[in-house]
Amino acid sequence: MKKFTFIIAFFIAFFSNAQKDLHELLKQFNTNDVPYISVQELAMPKTNAHILDAREQKEYQVSHLKDAIFVGYDNFNLDSIQHKIGNKDEKIVVYCSVGIRSEIVADKLKKAGFTNVYNLYGGIFEWKNNGFPIYNSEQKETDSIHAFSKQWSKWVKNGIKIYD
Repeated sequence: MKKFTFIIAFFIAFFSNAQKDLHELLKQFNTNDVPYISVQELAMPKTNAHILDAREQKEYQVSHLKDAIFVGYDNFNLDSIQHKIGNKDEKIVVYCSVGIRSEIVADKLKKAGFTNVYNLYGGIFEWKNNGFPIYNSEQKETDSIHAFSKQWSKWVKNGIKIYD
């Protein structure tokens, strides 16, 4: 059902320019069942968390947060996460482009018993917009950022926008 909701949200956003800012977009499409963490808080040296990328492989290869674990969205596999993160109380931050797909994946983690799960507010777009580094498939810092689509790219203010 949540996947269907995301698809509907995508088409509404694609055909509408009604959202004036990121806060309004997230308020419209997210349930807030998962608490947000800001990009500033995640970037603090004292923040220790497993970072999960809930985008698709082609997006991850162009750009991702340092040490992020690719988990995908369409083919997200909860079992693989349970093997990678043994302690369900460890801090987990899930991100996607802006924070819609990541909320769905993070909610699945919460329902599976993970207790310390957060959704990165504004996703990788907000991370890059605030000047924090992103990395390519060779783990080298890059200015290129996968912008998901031309419509969604309006949320990217910094970096070189890459499309499929």
